[in-house]
Amino acid sequence: MFDSESEGAEHALLARPGDLHPAARAFATSDAPRRPAPPHTHQVAPTDPAALVMTDFAAQTPVLVTAERPIDDALRDMMVAGVRALLVTRGEKVIGLITSYDIQGERPLQFLNSSSFTRHDEIQVGHVMTPWEQVPMLEWNMVRTASVADIAERFRAHRAMTHIVVLERAAQGGTVVRGLFSRTQLERQLDA
Repeated sequence: MFDSESEGAEHALLARPGDLHPAARAFATSDAPRRPAPPHTHQVAPTDPAALVMTDFAAQTPVLVTAERPIDDALRDMMVAGVRALLVTRGEKVIGLITSYDIQGERPLQFLNSSSFTRHDEIQVGHVMTPWEQVPMLEWNMVRTASVADIAERFRAHRAMTHIVVLERAAQGGTVVRGLFSRTQLERQLDA
């Protein structure tokens, strides 16, 4: 059983933060990864708008994985899609984030040592993902007025952080997942 499995745990921070952006909902019906739009490759300056280095789910396909998917399959999904992080879903709700670092790092071994599971191939995404309430997040309204330097500073201040989820208040109430910042992508675009 996962920590975030309890009713409403994926909504701990804001009302309905785990909903997908309406433009992304059409892509949430399959476990198969899809290659997103080509990553941003143009150079940016620190003073440029932060949105230039964000994967915007209003325009690009989010890559999703279910909490029950084996971690080795999720890692293959990342390679096929050309990404290093997947939004973890249960139904139409985003309940966490998993990165290649989560799968290839210490988390699987830590999970095996603290559970009754004995084999690596038994580990599912939900066992080692970052639960939704622990995922670093920013509000879209802040991102709209932020610079690339503001986001870079956020990453510098938190060395262990590799991704930041962007939330947007929905017109009908609640909050939806609008996009994702990747430390690696931001650094590539600054250095391009």
